[in-house]
Amino acid sequence: MSGPPAAGVPARRPSEGPVTGRPEARRLRPYALRCEHRTTPLGIDEPAPRLSWRLASDVRGDDPVAYRVRVAEHVGDLDGGGRLLWDTGRVADPGATAVDYAGPALGSRTRLHWRVSVWPAGTDTPAEETSWFETGFTRTDEWRASWITHDPRPVDVMDAPTEGEFALDDHGLAPCPVLRRSFTASAGTRARLYVSARGLYEVRLNGERVGDAELAPGWTDYHHRVQYQTYDVTASLRDGENVLAATVADGWWSGFVGFEPRRAGAHYGSYPQFLAELHLTGADGRGSVVATDGTWRTGTGTVRHADLLMGECHDLRRCADGWELPGFDDSGWPRAQVTDADHRLLVASADEPVRAMTELRPCSVTRVSPGTHIVDFGQNLAGRVRLSVRGLAAGARVVIRHAEVLDGAGRLYTANLRTAAATDVLVGDGREHIVFEPRFTYHGFRYAEISGVPEPAEADVVAVALHSDTPWAGEFDCSDAELRRLHDCVAWGQRSNFVSVPTDCPQRDERLGWLADAQVFLPTAALNADVAAFFTKWLRDVDDARTPDGGFTNVAPRLVGVADEGAPGWADAGVIIPWHLYRVYDDPRFLSRALEGMCAWVDLIHRHNPGLIWRDRVGPHFSDWLAPGTPTPRDVIATAYFAQSARLTAQAADVLGRKEAGERYHRLADDIRRTFTEQFVTSRNAADGLIRS
Repeated sequence: MSGPPAAGVPARRPSEGPVTGRPEARRLRPYALRCEHRTTPLGIDEPAPRLSWRLASDVRGDDPVAYRVRVAEHVGDLDGGGRLLWDTGRVADPGATAVDYAGPALGSRTRLHWRVSVWPAGTDTPAEETSWFETGFTRTDEWRASWITHDPRPVDVMDAPTEGEFALDDHGLAPCPVLRRSFTASAGTRARLYVSARGLYEVRLNGERVGDAELAPGWTDYHHRVQYQTYDVTASLRDGENVLAATVADGWWSGFVGFEPRRAGAHYGSYPQFLAELHLTGADGRGSVVATDGTWRTGTGTVRHADLLMGECHDLRRCADGWELPGFDDSGWPRAQVTDADHRLLVASADEPVRAMTELRPCSVTRVSPGTHIVDFGQNLAGRVRLSVRGLAAGARVVIRHAEVLDGAGRLYTANLRTAAATDVLVGDGREHIVFEPRFTYHGFRYAEISGVPEPAEADVVAVALHSDTPWAGEFDCSDAELRRLHDCVAWGQRSNFVSVPTDCPQRDERLGWLADAQVFLPTAALNADVAAFFTKWLRDVDDARTPDGGFTNVAPRLVGVADEGAPGWADAGVIIPWHLYRVYDDPRFLSRALEGMCAWVDLIHRHNPGLIWRDRVGPHFSDWLAPGTPTPRDVIATAYFAQSARLTAQAADVLGRKEAGERYHRLADDIRRTFTEQFVTSRNAADGLIRS
């Protein structure tokens, strides 16, 4: 059913679909052009990007009979008479809505324009639509930048509060490094910024924030891949002196992640590092590069600590006014330390980043004690609070704590957060008006407890929802209010748990990419939103996490010591998810990229269970997790997944034309099914599928 978006859901973007109710019927036309499942991506490194489109018509029976795709470096060349980089010619394929680029090798840092033409039946005049994409670095040896950091030696942590003030166990969290570099540019200069971090980054050019990505560059297993993003920063350049500045934080790289007390943090590194290249092209065509190196200046600033689980502290007394702007004297700042110049693991982002997607106003603000209030936003979400504060004295603290529910006394219930402090702190410097909004953390919450503000007004408090920008694609409405609310809860659960990776929860000390959670929810997720690019990225995390013997793990990105050996239903996601994505998005690359791992996984289980009942090599064997009542026997669940994974692997091989492999896994799936029936299904009523007790 269709209807208005649920509360808090952004309206459909103009490019996402056809508009109904036009006064005149329109013939068949392409729309929603995509490159690599993204709209006009800036900075891709796929050598043969997939170009896709959708079709719409107001005329019944207006079916396509052929298509043509052209690619050129200059948009005017698509009109004829110019140099085309690639041209499919007219292809008679009525059902086609995508094609993989098969022209000459794409160069680095180049914008390509492409046009799709579609011929409706009974006409020689095609309908056309044009779009573009831009490449990043097609070879990692083209990078010039070095990884840099602030002095990684121990530094003072957040100042201890005086008696009576809020005390936060800071867990030894250090201030976030800031880095800056000045350079000159002239009017008419074109600029592209390529940037990454081991940790999280926020970049500013001449004081203006670059892009709108949150928690960038996103979470990967940094031993295998480190993502970078590309930004067009031409509009932020000035004629003369310019300043490129960055703040970096621990993030997933060196902050607290997961719930393992023996390895609570620093899973990948000990301190955050930054890497950037700014490519400048003058009006005369000549280029120059500003890259991170030992000439950058560095220090610490307002952000005294920032951690995804623990929270963030801003001390405005530590602010060096104007440090992000031209004219600031940084001669007293030390030079940045170069850690290395290893670019081998750098990859362009395959998905859209986490963004601030929705804002919620309070439903109520309740005073619970002098100077302490509970704010109810009426909805669980993943994100942060933006708070407007007036008259905060120098050294005075505002503390924001977060929780999903209240206890019986109307205060925050935080026992379920376990070790996650989920607390943000603002320390004033005496200025009259402050807008406080953390930048390197997020929390799962409905309620926020605000201490240190005498009487916060509802207009001064906003909840900002963060999640990966997966364009919303589905809508639901009906006459039953409870069903509508159920759908809203599902939609909010998807948003709150799609934060760079598909997590299990947004609030406590876990937030891991559990494979079973993702595979069970994927069919719903793909109806709600376009998740193709999101899962393209995450399936690379799944592949990176594979064990040396061919096994999938239970979580991805992988954390050492966190249930490494894959369990039935969890590790099988490495087979189930690519197959479902192929079915939904008709992109066989989901299968071609995954087939090796699919085969290795099924073969691994077969080696350990030659009798075809899956009892060995089951990892933690979560079975039917949190099942109500009498649980289903573990070997029943495991063997059913074994059969399903074997069958899906066979079908994937069929799609890819791997006849021998397809036949082999079909035979194995048949054998597992037969053995399952003999072992677990009663002869009394096999048709009803009764399981032996």
